[in-house]
Amino acid sequence: MLPLAEAAQTLRAAFERASRGLVEREVLVELVALAAVAGEHVLVVGPPGTAKSEAVRRVSAALGGRYFEYLLGRFTEPSELFGPVDLRQLREGRVETDTSGMLPEAEVAFLDEVFLGSTAILNTLLGLLNERRFRRGHTDVPVPLRVCVGATNLLPDEPALAAFADRFLVRAFIEGIPDPRLEDLLESGWALDRQPPQGGASIAHLDRLATAARDVDLSAVRPHLAHAVRLLRSSGISLSDRRIVKSQRLVAAAATLAGRTTATAADLWPVIYVVPTAEAQEVARDVLRDRLATSRNANVPAAAAEASLGPLARADRIAERGRQLLAAMPDRADAEAMGRWRLAAESVGRAIDATFDRDALPDELRQLRATLLRVISDAA
Repeated sequence: MLPLAEAAQTLRAAFERASRGLVEREVLVELVALAAVAGEHVLVVGPPGTAKSEAVRRVSAALGGRYFEYLLGRFTEPSELFGPVDLRQLREGRVETDTSGMLPEAEVAFLDEVFLGSTAILNTLLGLLNERRFRRGHTDVPVPLRVCVGATNLLPDEPALAAFADRFLVRAFIEGIPDPRLEDLLESGWALDRQPPQGGASIAHLDRLATAARDVDLSAVRPHLAHAVRLLRSSGISLSDRRIVKSQRLVAAAATLAGRTTATAADLWPVIYVVPTAEAQEVARDVLRDRLATSRNANVPAAAAEASLGPLARADRIAERGRQLLAAMPDRADAEAMGRWRLAAESVGRAIDATFDRDALPDELRQLRATLLRVISDAA
């Protein structure tokens, strides 16, 4: 059997490659990975044109999984997602669906404007997402779906749609790229089409982690999770019983992605992404700041850092950015490229100095800072 730590590191490397060129979308890529290990689904809320589908497409390519993507509308027919009725079976009086190449055969799926689906589509999706079964007419088959990402511009207000939205455990809220990173957006966007998504991992790696996550020992972290929920409730943030119970799956997945079979307080950070609105997530980060201070995960550092705002998680993310920069250092003869690289390296150094006192600097960041300073000085 593949060692747990090796599977986690392989996925980390694959998803790190998948997120290259996707400015400010590392968290989304890592949340899709977290949800896939937990056996849950992700709802992404944000404006059009913010690389939501591209991020999910790259996750699927990294895993080599069968992928399905569709933009739903008011007039979308169920057959456009699930497949047409099999006419041969229909002649014999059976309503069977030909699912070849459609959503019921996908391992990773992206459904844009997911709440625009008809009642028939949403009802079928409920069984497919929750029970991993596709039921339509006489067709009743298990599906291989590991993770589905639904996307929407706005959260729905209608009670029926809100109930459907609650089935997406993980909530990710994204915005357009901020002004300081517009140059990065232009450069990466220009090169994106010439850098096709790469693999490096497989569904087998994902399944190894998902299997391990189901057996994670949560006994030590449950009191911390219960107290976190009480703090959220005292701040006016209400979670359904379903979301509270299922949040344990994300905590277990975080531990597994860290290469461990026992969850600790360092794995509590996914509770932020269970909170259903962007405004409530901001409140939750503030309310749980002390509880999440020890959060960290070297294999999904961006998601852990954004959730917890804790020093250890931020250290992991800065270290990851520094390693990426050192690995991508251009030829020193290319003065223009080297100039851009030097600015990026200096920004990492400033992030280290702004986040940690020199005396409290973690050893890995101390070594990284020294390496960056040496390379910057040599390249000057």
